[in-house]
Amino acid sequence: MAEVEENSVEEEVIAPEPDMPVVPLFGKWDLTEVNIEDTTLEKYINLDAFQVPHTGGRHSKKRFGRRNLSVIERFINNLMRSEKYTGKKAQAYNVMKNAFDIINSKKKTNPAQIMVQALENSAPRAAVVSLRYGGIRVYSGVDVSPTRRVDTAIRNLCIGALQSSKKQRSIEKSLSRELMLASEGNPDSYAIGKKEELERQAEAAHN
Repeated sequence: MAEVEENSVEEEVIAPEPDMPVVPLFGKWDLTEVNIEDTTLEKYINLDAFQVPHTGGRHSKKRFGRRNLSVIERFINNLMRSEKYTGKKAQAYNVMKNAFDIINSKKKTNPAQIMVQALENSAPRAAVVSLRYGGIRVYSGVDVSPTRRVDTAIRNLCIGALQSSKKQRSIEKSLSRELMLASEGNPDSYAIGKKEELERQAEAAHN
């Protein structure tokens, strides 16, 4: 009987894990085909596939937990900074979804790629810090960490879209316009203008 049991154990075959299907963003856009050219930001731009990017604050109490959030959800959360969308994530979600549709209709490409290019172009590499020596305050230019670069880029892109929406333009059109301008490095973009201003101030402080 022992020999029979040993043979049965040897014949057991471990079934391979099934390949999980890739869930397209908003049911349309494949995030696996998006390329991040700036290698310094690659680890900090999370492109995990979620059809509905909503984690419910799962990472909020973890140190540097924002790295685990999809960059799409971080954009949606930043859109809620205005009075109109404060706490209304479903509305902000629809704004992002409709803005992606507008980008696709104009650029004929994956809008997530345009968003990543906008992030790369509008992430400042230098900033100014205030140092205090005794009673003297000195300003100095410093390099910006990749985490802060992404945070700043997302914030400025969303602020630019919300400010532009006040000029008789829908928030969806404002967001798509801001992302497309920033992806081209156009100084008409609020985020690109802010980046260049920060880097000029840092260079002046460094000299």
